[in-house]
Amino acid sequence: MRKQKVYRLTTCALMAALMCVLGPMSIPIGPIPVSFTNFVIFLSVYFLGMRGTTISYIVYLLLGVMGMPVFSGYQGGLGKLAGPTGGYLVGFILTALISGFVMEYSHAHTLTTILGMMVSMVFAYFVGTAWFVLEMQCKVWYALTSCVFPFVLGDIIKILVATALGKIIRNALVKASLLPARNKEDYS
Repeated sequence: MRKQKVYRLTTCALMAALMCVLGPMSIPIGPIPVSFTNFVIFLSVYFLGMRGTTISYIVYLLLGVMGMPVFSGYQGGLGKLAGPTGGYLVGFILTALISGFVMEYSHAHTLTTILGMMVSMVFAYFVGTAWFVLEMQCKVWYALTSCVFPFVLGDIIKILVATALGKIIRNALVKASLLPARNKEDYS
C-alpha cells in the first residue's frame, strides 16, 4: 500500500514536470499554438486516473500562473491565463477530469477511453472558444476556424499515440505491482 502511495505522488510530480517540459514546446499555427500539454494529460490518465491527472495538471497550471515559463511559447504569468487563449488552459482541467473518469470507469477499455478523450477535447474546445470570443469580441465562426478546426486532427493523433504508449506503460506498471490490474488487457 505504501509503495503505491509513493508511486502515485512521485508519478503526479513527474507528470506535472513533463507538462512543464513539453507544454512550452509549441508549434505556432494561428492565435492558438499546438501544445503538447494535452498529450501529457491523455498519457497520464492511464496510470494516474482522474484524480492524479487533474492534480498534476493543476500543479502545472499554478506553476504557469506564478510566472514560470511553462505555457506554450515559453510564457507564464497570470496574464497568459487571463488572456484570450486562457480558456483553453482552463478547459484542459475538464480534459483531465473527463478523460480520467472515462478511463477509470471503462476499466481502461481502449475504444471507450479514446472516445472519452475526444469528448473531453470537445469540452475544452467549448470553454476555450467561448473565452476567446468574449476576450476578442469576435464571431464564433472566426474563433472556431482559428482556434479549433486546425487542431482537431493533431489532437486525434495525440490521443491515439498517448493511448498506444499509455497501454504499454500501464501494463509495465501492473507487472511491477505499482498499479492494480483492472482487466485482462492489463496482463498482456
